[in-house]
Amino acid sequence: MNFKEELAQKTQMAERIIYRYLPKEEGNQKTVFEAMNYSVKAGGKRLRPILMQASYEMFGGQTAVIEPFMAALEMIHTYSLVHDDLEAMDNDEYRRGMKTTHVVYGEAMAILAGDGLLNLAFETAAKAFVMQPGSVAAEQALMVLGKKSGVFGMVGGQVADIEAEEAERDLTMDELMFIHENKTAALIQAALMIGAILAGADQSDVAKMEKIGRNVGIAFQIQDDILDVTGTMEELGKPIGSDEKNHKTTYVTLTDLTKAKEDVASLSHEALSLLAQIPGEHAFLTALVESLINRTK
Repeated sequence: MNFKEELAQKTQMAERIIYRYLPKEEGNQKTVFEAMNYSVKAGGKRLRPILMQASYEMFGGQTAVIEPFMAALEMIHTYSLVHDDLEAMDNDEYRRGMKTTHVVYGEAMAILAGDGLLNLAFETAAKAFVMQPGSVAAEQALMVLGKKSGVFGMVGGQVADIEAEEAERDLTMDELMFIHENKTAALIQAALMIGAILAGADQSDVAKMEKIGRNVGIAFQIQDDILDVTGTMEELGKPIGSDEKNHKTTYVTLTDLTKAKEDVASLSHEALSLLAQIPGEHAFLTALVESLINRTK
């Protein structure tokens, strides 16, 4: 089985796990359940739960305890997109070719759908304690999930991004890196760290996974900035050059195209070198990291 076939198989498996934890569309809350499910099922590559499962398996994890955390992380990622699309944030009408949640269900219901997914995420992750009562690993994993998705992670990065836009000035490199490390990289770190923790990895290896997640997340975002300059409409499925038109500070505008490409290569090399230091079968995870960083769309 080649990488593309394995990725497709793991994507289908991740979706089955995620859908299993979604609410039934019934009762007095039926509308918000529909909005939550619509948001999750609107598409996506399911990369974060796939990364989590790959990390878990690399460290020798074999039980289903990883599954509620996989579903929880995707719920958190989805809620952040629902809220990002709101008029008060990015005011987007389409995502992945489908109308956004607030367009279909209205702004108030979209806010509640995002709130519902965030709360359901932690209710879902807590089911790991039913599977493994008193698990210290599950406690540590839950703490990572909360920190990396909250004000010390993704939410914190979003705050800095919004305030930067409102300031209408160019960002410094430190400010841009803070946004990338938190808004983009934090949930990737969470995926890799939680997989390692639940499989019983030691603190040293968990720290390595955190570093790998940081590098992958930042390189992923820099590559996104590069593609906005070098990509084509056919490859990306969206207009190119939007960052320049919107006067948005990116890694490319703060450095240049050559330096940006060099730094993607450097971050990628460091991440893969760290991954190679960890015992276990990591061919799939290595290929997945490479595909994320070196993508053309």
